[in-house]
Amino acid sequence: MTAIPPPPRVSAVIVAAGQGLRAGQPLPKQFARWRGKPVIRHSAEALAAAGVTPIVAVIPERAEEIAAEALAGIDGVLFVTGGATRQQSVRAGLEALEKSQADVVLIHDAARPGLSIAVIDRLVAALAHAEAAIPVLPVVDSMICAAGGKMGEPAARENLRRVQTPQAFRYPSILSAHRSWQGEATAGDDAQVAQAAGIDVTLVEGDEALHKLTFASDFDTRSSPVRVGFGYDVHRLAEGEELWLCGVRIEHDRGLSGHSDADVAIHALVDAILGAAAAGDIGQHFPPGDPQWRGASSDIFLGRAMEIAGLAGYTLGNADVTIVCEAPKIGPHRETMRERLAAILGVDNEAVSVKATTTEKLGPMGRGEGIAAQAVVSLIRY
Repeated sequence: MTAIPPPPRVSAVIVAAGQGLRAGQPLPKQFARWRGKPVIRHSAEALAAAGVTPIVAVIPERAEEIAAEALAGIDGVLFVTGGATRQQSVRAGLEALEKSQADVVLIHDAARPGLSIAVIDRLVAALAHAEAAIPVLPVVDSMICAAGGKMGEPAARENLRRVQTPQAFRYPSILSAHRSWQGEATAGDDAQVAQAAGIDVTLVEGDEALHKLTFASDFDTRSSPVRVGFGYDVHRLAEGEELWLCGVRIEHDRGLSGHSDADVAIHALVDAILGAAAAGDIGQHFPPGDPQWRGASSDIFLGRAMEIAGLAGYTLGNADVTIVCEAPKIGPHRETMRERLAAILGVDNEAVSVKATTTEKLGPMGRGEGIAAQAVVSLIRY
């Protein structure tokens, strides 16, 4: 029986020695937070989860403290100071692995945090029959050559590929290729270094998630073009109070009791908008103990919630309000309510829905003790 060879020992070099100035962050982009974590941590966690060790992080001078904080708790991480160019930084990382007995090394840019284990597996599998492998994606747009600011000859996109990282190499081969490099150390990536040394580079399928973070817009915390919020409120019905719902005064034998005008529908809508904008809740912005809001019209709250959403870069997509009560009947007032809410929100009536339901005489709302409201909104980034 033929013996099954052991799996290759895989190590990695994460290139994180640049300054990332175009990203507009207060610190190098590889240490800036992206989707809740430092950028570099995303890749390091993916590599560690795939069993890659050691992981050499090549960092700028005097960045040991911030790098250690960014990668705290990940086993097998080593830190090396990088050079003046990317190629010099990679060389420093490769030299640090010389005693690791690595068979395979993955060289990855920290600015590509969307690394998946599937990509890692494809690269390592390719090295069973090759010395080098890189992830690529097809070019789907029409391509041209630029000539002095004008359109030049078309380029054959079927022959072009977008190159990503990590790039995988048999460790001895790529270390030797870097050591034998002639001329200035300015290669754009390690596949170029390998090719210059006569190494054939195999192509494997890349991943759109491996997008490189480059500009300030890549760090926009408003990551989703559409956000959804939910709000709920309830107020007690009491004698001697006016009844306001959706900004409309309704004649009824009792009204809603609260610090402001107690418009339960608008309050739920305000909370939904603030929730979608991740801006807290109505109590934070309009504390019930603040005397300035005593008896205040809830129109003010709704207008301010829309201002807060606007400052966050969003406009209203639609709003859906459900009022829960046994009485009064909402149907005769529904269209007036829609029109009033749309006017406050600054949208067309078609973007606002007002519905009503009962609890089949169950619970406090069913006994006519109060009125509740639920609201769902979508905010759209502009």
